[in-house]
Amino acid sequence: MTTLEEKYKNKVVPAMRAKFGYKNIMAIPRVRKVVVNCGVGKIREEKDQGEIQKFLALITGQKPAPRAAKKAIASFKTRQGLVIGYQVTLRGKRMYDFLSRLVNIALPRTRDFRGLDSKSFDPKGNLTIGIKEHIVFPEMIGEDYRFLFGFEATVVTSARKREEGMELLRLMGFPIKKSEVRNPKS
Repeated sequence: MTTLEEKYKNKVVPAMRAKFGYKNIMAIPRVRKVVVNCGVGKIREEKDQGEIQKFLALITGQKPAPRAAKKAIASFKTRQGLVIGYQVTLRGKRMYDFLSRLVNIALPRTRDFRGLDSKSFDPKGNLTIGIKEHIVFPEMIGEDYRFLFGFEATVVTSARKREEGMELLRLMGFPIKKSEVRNPKS
């Protein structure tokens, strides 16, 4: 068992049960999966796309699946079937390992990082984080890379409400900023 998983079972479950008053332990929200998406954008060469695949595989510990364009869009210079991105879906041990590295190493190393905005949560309590540079992950230290790319990580929870998802991830150690309530001027 990973440390983040142990933290969930030993600390988060009792705290969530006390705060929201769950009667059944199975009703307590948990992290279901993490989806990592990376668009290739203007990178058309297969060699460069291969580098993106290699680095995503290093970061996530799993081979990314290519995502093809569903239809041709002339203004984006895409054709139907052309690879426009890569996706990795993480569950179980790999998910907890990735989340641990994201929270403890990658986010604090991000330039001008002051915490995750509460606006990043959707109404169901899922969190979407945009990472501008892939080099913030510890696997990239010493790697030979020619260009920087960004990707998006979505943490999918089983929460029913936004507040439950926010509290779950805050208790798990995600650096979420306290939301400021602005009073309208009278």
